[in-house]
Amino acid sequence: MDSSFVPPGPEAKVFVISVAAELSGLHPQTLRTYDRLELVVPARTGGGGRRYSLRDIELLRQVARLTAEGLGLEGVRRVIELENQVDALRQRVAELQLALAAAGQVQNLPVPFTGQQVTVWSKRRR
Repeated sequence: MDSSFVPPGPEAKVFVISVAAELSGLHPQTLRTYDRLELVVPARTGGGGRRYSLRDIELLRQVARLTAEGLGLEGVRRVIELENQVDALRQRVAELQLALAAAGQVQNLPVPFTGQQVTVWSKRRR
């Protein structure tokens, strides 16, 4: 037995539409609609077959949950877009914090003070 096998990661496009539909709890036609609307875009095989990743299936479940809560598909698209922006910004903040730490810079990040008022004074340079 070869011990060098590495299982596919969450981005690997390995599931055919019928399996993705079963794993997400949606009808295959719904997956085709989401693909057409570019909500969840699977990879394509040479013959045009759809292949979904675990990440795609998580996204399909999220779309299903949001539509079940009453959001329209355009609202779902916007929510997903905003969540992606928030994730990208969080990643960028983490990168900048690491860069500041590596440079030995002091990090003055906002600290929430509940029910208190804080005044910050700074000395003016002449």
